[in-house]
Amino acid sequence: MRSKIKKIFSISAIAVAAGLALTACSGKKQGGASNSSSSAKHSIALITDTAGVNDNSFNQSAWQGFKEYGKDHNLNRGRNGYQYFQSGSAADFEPNFDQASKAGYQTIFGIGYSLKDAVKAAAKKNPKKNYVIVDEVIKGQKNVASANFKSEQASYLAGVVAATETKTNVIGFIGGAHGNIIDLFDAGFTKGVHDQAQKLHKKITLLNQYVGDFKSADKEKAIAQSMYAKKADIIFHASGLAGNGLFQEAKSINQTRTAANKVWAIGVDSDQSHLGNYKSKDGKKDNFVLTSVITGVNVATRDISNRAYHGKFPGGQQLVYGLKTNGVSIKRGQISAKAWQYSRQARTEIIKGNIKVPIHPSK
Repeated sequence: MRSKIKKIFSISAIAVAAGLALTACSGKKQGGASNSSSSAKHSIALITDTAGVNDNSFNQSAWQGFKEYGKDHNLNRGRNGYQYFQSGSAADFEPNFDQASKAGYQTIFGIGYSLKDAVKAAAKKNPKKNYVIVDEVIKGQKNVASANFKSEQASYLAGVVAATETKTNVIGFIGGAHGNIIDLFDAGFTKGVHDQAQKLHKKITLLNQYVGDFKSADKEKAIAQSMYAKKADIIFHASGLAGNGLFQEAKSINQTRTAANKVWAIGVDSDQSHLGNYKSKDGKKDNFVLTSVITGVNVATRDISNRAYHGKFPGGQQLVYGLKTNGVSIKRGQISAKAWQYSRQARTEIIKGNIKVPIHPSK
């Protein structure tokens, strides 16, 4: 874990990665309706990381894409349709891939970079099946597709919003653990805050600190407490389950304040607005999640599954989803009309190539 305070005109380094996962258990035990045996060639399976299919993050989004695919083709959850296999620990990864393969699923997804080795091994063992690694790249295997996201683009938009909305001119970023994936969130957010601060002639201080992992909510709560104490009024996290600590601290603070004087949090990967519900000091029901940076894992799982359905599985390819395809985005949430307009303008300029967003923080 590393702590750092930086003025917005002096961008420094940061990185994060998003924890994903679920709890080990066979696809058969997950339940589901029957499907025709003729649909076996269109069947898809999801192997999770260790946070659970309802992780408010990658796994949950991926599973949403599966359900959308099922509706697209009138397939039910279960054998010859679509299913998930949860992993209680890394030791479950390979057995779950084996189980999904033996159950007859044709296109099998590994959600998260930690499943890379398990995907590679399963793909070698079953060359006639399709495999997908999400949030990593596997080269040289013709039956493996890699899906990644331009998270730096959506994070840039969140930075634009935060710089516009801040009243204290102090903003925070909390990362999980350093790595290339979290670099995207860190670098994009920092650049967005920096550019918007210049545009609005603001002098903004950006506080930056890492938890060291993606599960220690208690550590994140302490970091958030320190940042809010230093007058940060908006904090963006890219820290997986550890992010619960940010929401806990924001709620604790806001319950002692009037609704008009609340601090804000920005969610990550999926819409985390439901984590921001609270009752203010003056008895009002309110919400403190300003927006969420969305990683469209559902967009990727649905797209790749549909390609496979039509006999065009992108084996050997690296697919990258960005703003242009709605593979990443931000929620409107509680963003003011003015800040939303700025973010939409920035979105257009990024898509046109007029704004170049870095993928690694400046040193």
